[in-house]
Amino acid sequence: MTHLVLVGGGHAHALALRGLALDPEPGLRITLVAPERYSPYSGMLPGHIAGLYGFEAMHIDLERLAKAAGADFVRARATGFHGADKRIALDNGENLSFDIASIDIGITPDLDAIDGSRTHALAVKPIGSLIPKLEGLIAQAQHPDGPRRVLVIGGGAAGTCLAFALLHRLRRESDGRVIDVALATAQEITPEINAAARFFLRRSLRRVGITVHEHSRIARIDANGARTVDGRDLTADAVLVASHAQAPAVLAEGDLARTPDGFLAIGEDLRVRGQDAVFAVGDCATMTAHPRPKAGVFAVRQGPALRRNIRALVRGEALSPHIPQKDWLMLIATGDGSAIASRGGSFAFAGRLPWLVKDRIDRKFMALFDHDALPTKS
Repeated sequence: MTHLVLVGGGHAHALALRGLALDPEPGLRITLVAPERYSPYSGMLPGHIAGLYGFEAMHIDLERLAKAAGADFVRARATGFHGADKRIALDNGENLSFDIASIDIGITPDLDAIDGSRTHALAVKPIGSLIPKLEGLIAQAQHPDGPRRVLVIGGGAAGTCLAFALLHRLRRESDGRVIDVALATAQEITPEINAAARFFLRRSLRRVGITVHEHSRIARIDANGARTVDGRDLTADAVLVASHAQAPAVLAEGDLARTPDGFLAIGEDLRVRGQDAVFAVGDCATMTAHPRPKAGVFAVRQGPALRRNIRALVRGEALSPHIPQKDWLMLIATGDGSAIASRGGSFAFAGRLPWLVKDRIDRKFMALFDHDALPTKS
């Protein structure tokens, strides 16, 4: 039997494992390793925060998925990756031997990038840790002396969606009390979308009353908010950091090739450079010939490609290249049942329709992992 070990329950691994559940590969034994049973779907996080989706709607049940694929589910965290020895060290003291391995463990916040962020801020990544903390913040806002001013640091798509979602949820649940949400970004707001979409975005931010501090690099966070490098104070009762993501430190524990910024370096076949039987996908990996932003849209496309190349490796066949898309649709939810669409250098659209498109895409993805959509294994 060929032993496949999947470390992490990201989007790409979930899709690959689903494919292997629906069409099992003879002679393949699978182990899925993840620290938690439920894996959040990042595309639905803003909707969840805004109160539009419940917990189950945006989480993949990894234990159920593993069972459907006839795989073992090990609830643990990897502490080292050793390609030469074909083993993975786990935080429970176990060493898992493998014939083929794949790593999909996402990214982590760099809590040392801004002084005070470890003690005075909530990090957006990992999402699984953020959700209960945000629910606590929302519960506090229901009290008369609860937080009224929230600052989100990071003006990319993730931070902007988070600001919209938080504003609508907090205002709805704060019993009419004034809630202020602000965004601080070291550069222009959402540089990853085109100028036309950015126009719509700025208009939406103004309409709902979110203050945007562009070109405002944060030097320090404390109990009173944040201070920029040029000495301006941004007062806040709560601060969330949606910037300064980095490669997980565990990727340095072992012998796998990494990029200068610490991510696993992979080729077009999704294998780690210099490794014959170790794949890496999702945000923890960088395709050195085709670098792309860290975004779920690329991980979703990697899932089927990973499944195909795992099969090819098991069968002794040639692996296929996967070239990530150069042009992709971005949908920024504004928390009120609307969204802003951006694609390429000029296409932009704002309103209800982009939200309906996004909602359909997200629900269709999650429906793939419904109980009825998976085979039943005894």
